[in-house]
Amino acid sequence: MAEQKTSPSGLDRLIAPEIRRDRFARAIETIAATEGVRHILEIGASAGEGSTEAWVSGALRNPQRPTLHCIEVSIPRFAALVERWRTCDFVRCYNLSSVPVERFPGEEEVALFHREVRSKLRNVRIEKVLGWLRQDIAYLREHDLSTDGIRRIRAQHGIATFDAVLIDGSEFTGKAELEETYGARFLLLDDIRSFKNWETYRRLKDDPAYRLVTRSRWTRNGFAVFERAS
Repeated sequence: MAEQKTSPSGLDRLIAPEIRRDRFARAIETIAATEGVRHILEIGASAGEGSTEAWVSGALRNPQRPTLHCIEVSIPRFAALVERWRTCDFVRCYNLSSVPVERFPGEEEVALFHREVRSKLRNVRIEKVLGWLRQDIAYLREHDLSTDGIRRIRAQHGIATFDAVLIDGSEFTGKAELEETYGARFLLLDDIRSFKNWETYRRLKDDPAYRLVTRSRWTRNGFAVFERAS
């Protein structure tokens, strides 16, 4: 019997950079150049031509030259990321999941959000949204990438708390990623008008431990930058 082949995943494709030459990219550069920022975590680096480029540009202006830890789960995008920044010794790349599949939301939770919350995700049919969720989970399992990636990076480098974190990975893991990085001096959220960071944005906006530095509701699906109040 012929071997059954797995259908290609959307995660096997390279995608164009999104956070580039806009307000969010400029905010990222400013934070990377800020005194005292030593360890940066970028969740969802893709091929390294968008937000990664902004982080690197800012880090090069920082006399302390922070270490940039880049998580990218897509194998082809990770390969492009490594190649793009192979000459920058302060850029560390990791092909793993930020959080394991057990911390992804269930289909019922996603469907409830789609039905009841007036977010940008409503512009996409629920069948397609759930297909994205299944695809993400299947990809992690198929390639044995499901792990506590954020915890692993912290343990490997002896990092108690990251100085700056960009949460821009899977559509479905923003809440779990905030739980793992809460306490960072800077927390940057992309897609605050979608499932990814809808709840995390509202949590931080109402949190007295953080102050809102800047935000835009109209840049793509919205972004926000928070800084710890003390």
